[in-house]
Amino acid sequence: MSDDISLPGDLQHEPNSTLPYSDNVPDNLRAATSRLQFPPSYAVVGIYRLFTDKRIALPVWQKCKHGLVRGVSVALVWTVVTFKLQRVFVELFLIKSPSVTGLSRDAIFGIPMPFDLPTYATLLFVSTQATAIITFFLSKNLRIARDRAYDQTIVSRGKGPEFWTPYVEEWDNPPRPSKSLMTTFARTIYARIAFKMALAPLHLVPVAGIVISAWLRALGTAQYLHRPLFKAKNMTKEQVSVFVEERKWDYRAFGFTAALLEGLPFVGLIFTVSNRIGAAMWAHDLEKRQHYVAEIKRQTVSTS
Repeated sequence: MSDDISLPGDLQHEPNSTLPYSDNVPDNLRAATSRLQFPPSYAVVGIYRLFTDKRIALPVWQKCKHGLVRGVSVALVWTVVTFKLQRVFVELFLIKSPSVTGLSRDAIFGIPMPFDLPTYATLLFVSTQATAIITFFLSKNLRIARDRAYDQTIVSRGKGPEFWTPYVEEWDNPPRPSKSLMTTFARTIYARIAFKMALAPLHLVPVAGIVISAWLRALGTAQYLHRPLFKAKNMTKEQVSVFVEERKWDYRAFGFTAALLEGLPFVGLIFTVSNRIGAAMWAHDLEKRQHYVAEIKRQTVSTS
């Protein structure tokens, strides 16, 4: 740590307002502090690093290329064989019920389409199915590739296991997160699966559907992407809850961007990897802040 540490100007901010310990930060923390003010930037950084850092990109590609070829081949055959049948299904069960679904032949909820609605809906269904097929063939290797991408990103920053320190509370008056059963369930993997299935119909609405779905999944997506951070710091469930509550809108902003990218057909699979890289970069900067706050508190105690 740099010895150039000065006490911040104001330590009495309430959670979810101005971030404490952000004034008079040392030179080695200024860039990280600037990035922390706009968390969606980490999603962009993740995309950039995935496509420019061979230490990350090559292992991911080598792990996924065979499954990708098999998945794309099966998905292509499925699309060719079933497209006409699925279009008939759309005509019979969706387009015939505009009073229920809000659909018409030329628009969805009043939004005009560049081609007729049956074609759009069929393309949507088929692309979703094709993405699921590719994901099936990639699932195991893609999961490994995501974990490796996260780990390699941390290694590329020159950090080992010793970098992660015990949790330090940054706020003088931390919030008290809800402990309801619904809130507890919402943090589980089962809730993520159920929520994703429940939001699937929203994708019928062009553009807006993906945006609405991403917003509703934002907080859960961001928390899921930072599970390695919480594990590395050995944080308790209570500490995680407080940590996220203090940065609720930061997590929503990053999670919205990540969920929006991952919700795109086909290319969303690539973004599931890049988002892990972005999450790792964000975790790295958050941990640097934790070191700084811990040092400030040690100085405060020693001079009191």
